[in-house]
Amino acid sequence: MTKQAKRVPEPDSPSNSNSTSTSSSVPTSSPVSPPPASFYKSLYRWAPVDLLEETSTFISLEGIATYRKKQNCHPSRVFGKDHDKFVRIVACREGKSICSDEASDPEGPFCFIYSTIFRRLGLRLPLTPFERTLLIEVNVAPAQLHLNSWAFVRAFAFLCYSLDLTPSIETFLFFFEVKDPGKKLWVSFNGVVGRVLLTLFQQSYKGFKKNFFKIRSNRRDPALLDGFSLYWTEKPIL
Repeated sequence: MTKQAKRVPEPDSPSNSNSTSTSSSVPTSSPVSPPPASFYKSLYRWAPVDLLEETSTFISLEGIATYRKKQNCHPSRVFGKDHDKFVRIVACREGKSICSDEASDPEGPFCFIYSTIFRRLGLRLPLTPFERTLLIEVNVAPAQLHLNSWAFVRAFAFLCYSLDLTPSIETFLFFFEVKDPGKKLWVSFNGVVGRVLLTLFQQSYKGFKKNFFKIRSNRRDPALLDGFSLYWTEKPIL
C-alpha cells in the first residue's frame, strides 16, 4: 500500500543525475538552494516542527559514495549483497524533511531509510515479506519505526529462522504491542507484559537522525518499493 499524493515540484529541484548505484560511477552533484521551511510546513501541517526540521546529511553523491566505501570494509554490502545494483540511491535535497512524500517530489515513489539500520541492524533490501507486511499492518514507513523496534523485528525473524519457523505477524504481535507515539509520531514496539521475549537493543539510541538515505527502485527491480508503506503517516495503527 503506497500513499499517493498530488505532486508539487520543489523549488529548484535537482535533476535525475543526482542518483547512483553500485554499478555506475558517481557524477559531481550541483549545489542547489534549499526551499524555505514554510514550503514543507504548508504541505505537512500535521507534522511537528522537530520532524519537519529533521533532514539528511547525505545531500551529495560524493557523501553517499564515501559512506559506502567505508562499509565495504564489512563482510556484507550496504544494501544487500548481490542486490546493490538494483537499488537507486538519490542524494537528498538539502532541507528536505524526513516526513516528505510525493507531494514535494516530482520524480515518483521513494522512501527514506536510516543508514544505521543497514550498518548496525543488518537490514537488507529488498525487504522480506515479513518486514513488508508488518509495516503495512502498523501503517508506518521504514523511517517511522524506531530503531530499537527495528532491532526487535530483525531479532524476532532470526529467532524464527533458527527454529526453522516462518516469522508471522500474528506471532510477532502476540509478543509485542504498538506503543502510542503521541505527537512525535515515532512508532515503537513494547514487549507485552508477561510475554517479554527480547530486551532492548540499546537503551538510548541517539545520533542517527541526520543520516538517512533516499531510495528509489530502478528498471532492474521496479518492484523494490512495492508492498509496504513508503511515507510517514499521522495515523499509525495502534
